[in-house]
Amino acid sequence: MPSVTQEAAIPDSALARAITEYIRDTETELLFNHSSRVYQFGALAGVKRGLKFDRELLYAGAMFHDIGLMPSHSSPDERFEVDGAHAARDFLRRHGVPEEDAYTVWTAIALHTTPGVPQHMHPVVALVTAGVEMDVLGLTYAQYSAAEREAVVAAFSRSPNFKEDIIQAFYDGIRHKPDTTFSNVKADVIADKEPHFHRGNFCSVIRCSQWSG
Repeated sequence: MPSVTQEAAIPDSALARAITEYIRDTETELLFNHSSRVYQFGALAGVKRGLKFDRELLYAGAMFHDIGLMPSHSSPDERFEVDGAHAARDFLRRHGVPEEDAYTVWTAIALHTTPGVPQHMHPVVALVTAGVEMDVLGLTYAQYSAAEREAVVAAFSRSPNFKEDIIQAFYDGIRHKPDTTFSNVKADVIADKEPHFHRGNFCSVIRCSQWSG
């Protein structure tokens, strides 16, 4: 069985262990494994891009990025991304992480569903999104070797029906606050002026990705 490379290994630190314990106790297995893969794919992307990044901060961003989907961390009227960003920042503050670093993680989580922006920002912000886009959407599937993909999935398995499971998890986490889904006004403007415009669909991209399951 292939093993995860050192570049993608989870940091061996007290903070990382505390994050792992907290997320494992808070999230479902589906989201815990997904978040762990997001970290590893994000770290590998950072190495491939030649970026210098703090692995602990990347781990925090990856592991907390979907915690806002959990009822225990879901507000009635904030976007789930913001709920997760708040949870991560509060956790890091309690563990003595400097405010600037905690804010970097906050930003990474708050923007992880805003394509086209994070890649131009701090490496931690860019790489959380890179990991999400790989694991959920498969957008950079070909940029990882088969051995890398197999090693990450061997360490943190994908459920047999991961695509439908993650869509359901999103729905369950946001259906009580539909007003928070208002986001890409550009698509709204084009659709208003061009009746035949067909906007991209997140769920369709997931289902059409090269990932199986």
